[in-house]
Amino acid sequence: MIIEEIIKQRIKGVKNKDGVYVTPAFPKLVYVLDECNALKGGKYDYITRKCLECNVKRMYPDYISAKIMKEVHQNNIYSPMGCRSFLGEWKVTKDFLEPLGLTDDMLGSYRYEGRFNQGVVSINLPQIAIEANKDMDTFWSLLDERLAKCYKALLYRHKLLEGVTSDTSPIHWQHGGIARLKVGEKIDKLLHNSFSSISLGYIGVYEMCQAMLGVSHTTDVGKEFALKVIARLRDACATWRETTGIGFSLYGTPAESLCYTFLRHDRAKYGVIPNVTDHNFYTNSYHVYVGEKISAFDKFQFEAEFQKLSTGGCISYVELPNMAHNLEALAEVVRFGYDNIQYFEFNTKCDYCYNCGYDGEIKLNENNHWECPVCHNTDMKRMTVTRRTCGYLGVNDWNEGKRSEMGIRVLHL
Repeated sequence: MIIEEIIKQRIKGVKNKDGVYVTPAFPKLVYVLDECNALKGGKYDYITRKCLECNVKRMYPDYISAKIMKEVHQNNIYSPMGCRSFLGEWKVTKDFLEPLGLTDDMLGSYRYEGRFNQGVVSINLPQIAIEANKDMDTFWSLLDERLAKCYKALLYRHKLLEGVTSDTSPIHWQHGGIARLKVGEKIDKLLHNSFSSISLGYIGVYEMCQAMLGVSHTTDVGKEFALKVIARLRDACATWRETTGIGFSLYGTPAESLCYTFLRHDRAKYGVIPNVTDHNFYTNSYHVYVGEKISAFDKFQFEAEFQKLSTGGCISYVELPNMAHNLEALAEVVRFGYDNIQYFEFNTKCDYCYNCGYDGEIKLNENNHWECPVCHNTDMKRMTVTRRTCGYLGVNDWNEGKRSEMGIRVLHL
């Protein structure tokens, strides 16, 4: 009943300053699909159908497949910490009962709530490929060199947190937000033994393959190379974790602004390279290039292989037209997602112009600025544009690179 009411409220939206109900960017909603609600005759399919109505109007909820997640995460089902960041498996030990305020019956059980991430350092995969200049030996050597730098940077982040006391943020460390430590007690215990994670991020798998091989990673040869690279990153995290006892994990960086920052730096240094630096952004993590034509089903099936390696952070989306009059087609994608991919979402358009009251899709004009199709308003203070930035929804505020990326996204259904 609570889930159903939350979905109904999200469909309704929230009022803007003109009194019009619009799409809220937060809080993010994540809905778990299981045997009882995966649109296969289950008891709670009716709630999932209500979620489909919400998707076409408000984009959320996003979906986790309990079936696939249990295969990847030792039969556990749990939510992301936010956009796409997932914690690794961790069991309660005796040493943590008192700091976490737990009872003896929790010993040996998996715990995800109240844990946290210490930070992310992202590796620029396209830059490594550009510098390698199609030479594989050079590429792997450079990758190992950059991984060593990432390790050093991540340890620096970790060391900054060591020695911090619970007094720094009582609601987190003393009052149960994360733990119930004593006044003045250091948080160091919670930084070790993989209780919290710290993440190696990565960006631009598509551009990396173009720079090294001249093809997309959706081709057979590109996919083979891409999976080898992600496996190398994952192995590095596993080695660091085993060596230090710190919860290193592999994270597909959302790249809300980094997509443009890395690209702008590399284009200035290496020039315009076809299919690599000739667009205004690097592609988000392992995702299919936004302008590449691929069906929703093929995209999910392809990206699912990368999700299984990128367990510290992953999400996949498909771009949709207005599906309000074809919910059964959307239901078919949900069924497919449940059987094939751990974490997925749908992108639709839900914008509003204050000047003329237009309620629909506002597109980017030739100058890469949002423009109302009715009154041609371009004042961002007089419109609400809501788009999927990464795993979160964003409203109005994106840099030039991310806007460019949004402008060439192709439909997958």
